[in-house]
Amino acid sequence: MNARMDVARADGVAADIAGLEPLETIRSRWPAIIGGLLSAAMIAGLARELLSSGLSGLSRTVPASPLFYLFFGLLYLSPITGDYVIFRRLWGIPFAGFVALIKKRIANEVVFGYSGEAYFYAWARSRATMVAAPFGAVKDVSILSAIAGNAMTLAMIAVAVPLVHALMTPETLRLVGGSAAVTIAISLPFLLFSRRVFSLPRPTLWWVFGVHWARLLAGQVLIALAWHYALPGASIGLWLALAALRMLVSRLPLVPNKDMLFANLAILLIGHDAALSELMAFSAALTVLIHLGLIGLFGVQAVVARNDA
Repeated sequence: MNARMDVARADGVAADIAGLEPLETIRSRWPAIIGGLLSAAMIAGLARELLSSGLSGLSRTVPASPLFYLFFGLLYLSPITGDYVIFRRLWGIPFAGFVALIKKRIANEVVFGYSGEAYFYAWARSRATMVAAPFGAVKDVSILSAIAGNAMTLAMIAVAVPLVHALMTPETLRLVGGSAAVTIAISLPFLLFSRRVFSLPRPTLWWVFGVHWARLLAGQVLIALAWHYALPGASIGLWLALAALRMLVSRLPLVPNKDMLFANLAILLIGHDAALSELMAFSAALTVLIHLGLIGLFGVQAVVARNDA
C-alpha cells in the first residue's frame, strides 16, 4: 500500500515538473523572442522609410570625392565603435557584439527611441555565460550617453550663440535659452542622485562618460570632413561650425521647426543654398541605404550559419 502511494506521489511530482517545463522554456527563450520581435520591427521600420520616399535623396547630386564616403562611413561607425569599446571593457564582448550594437543603432533610428537598448539587453541576456546581470550596465551607459550629449549641447550653446546670435531672432534666442535650462533640468536629477541611479563604480562611470564625449567630438569632426569633401567650396573650419550648429539645433527641446532653423543658419553661414539642401537629403538617404544593406547582410549571414549548424 505504501509503495503504491509513493509511486503515486512520484507520478504527481513528475506531472508538476512537466507542467512547469513550458514556463521555464519561455523564460529561457524570452531574450531570443524579444530580439526576434525587434528585428522584425527594424525591417518594418526600414520598409516604412522606403515607402515614404526615404531614398529619394539618392536621386540628388551625388558627391564625387571618395573621401566623402570614407568619412561618412567612419561617421556611421563612430557611435557603434564607442559603445563597443565600452562594453568590451565592461563585459569583454566578442566581435559579435559589434554586430549587435549595429542593430541597436538601427533599432533606435527606425523603430523608436531606446528600442535599440532593449534589443542589446536581450542579446546580452541570451549570453548569460558572458554577463549575468546586464541591465545595470546597459542602463548606465545609456544614461551617460544622454548626459554626454546634453553636456555637449550646453558647450555648443556657450560657443555658438555668441558667434551667430546676430543671425537669430529674439524669439529664437529665448527658445535657445529656455532649451538650455530644460537640458540642465533633465540632467541634474541624475547627477544629484547618482548613487541611487547608477550601478557601475564611479571611476568606471567617468571613463564611460569620457568615451561618449570623445565619440561625440569625433562625430562632429567626421561629419565636417565629409561635408567638406562633398562641397569643397567652404573651409573645414566653417563646416565644423555648421556641424556644431546641427548638433545644437537637433538637441534643443523647445525649438520648433528644427530642420528649417538649421537650414537657414547653414545657408547664412556656408551659402550653397540648393547644393546644401541636396547634400543633406543625400546624407539622410545614404544612412537609410546603409541600414538596409546591413540588415540584409546580417539576415543572409544568419541563414548561412543556421544551415551550417
